[in-house]
Amino acid sequence: MRILIQRTTEASVKIRSEIVGSIKNGFVVFVGIEKDDETLDADWLIQKLIGLRLFSDENGKMNLSIQEINGSFLIISQFTLHASTKKGNRPSYIQAASPEKAIPLYDYFIKELKVKSKLKVETGIFGADMKVSLINDGPVTIWMDSKNKE
Repeated sequence: MRILIQRTTEASVKIRSEIVGSIKNGFVVFVGIEKDDETLDADWLIQKLIGLRLFSDENGKMNLSIQEINGSFLIISQFTLHASTKKGNRPSYIQAASPEKAIPLYDYFIKELKVKSKLKVETGIFGADMKVSLINDGPVTIWMDSKNKE
């Protein structure tokens, strides 16, 4: 399971020109689910996501977690995080999980993030054609992979 986190001061997601989710200060989290991912992958990423100290303290140092600033999450499904560009010019998505596997794990990720963080969690719609707008604050962008815990 892979996530791409962007710290934001505001973000929204539209489907057919209608805003379906929006936040102010917090994280936009793009979530990609792989064939062999399980709830343990989601649990590890959620724990790390909640604890990341990426928000500035009174001295301007990134030292505060999203919970400490009472921030919000905007979660967006994105199978393209598992693109392989090894061969040719057209990416392969063979490692991305099928919707039958991915949707329950995506829903689990959202549910558990709400429970464990106790913060506002907005979402797009899995598999929809979405238009995501955000202001990347910093810019701060972090990549995490549950199979490559760096």
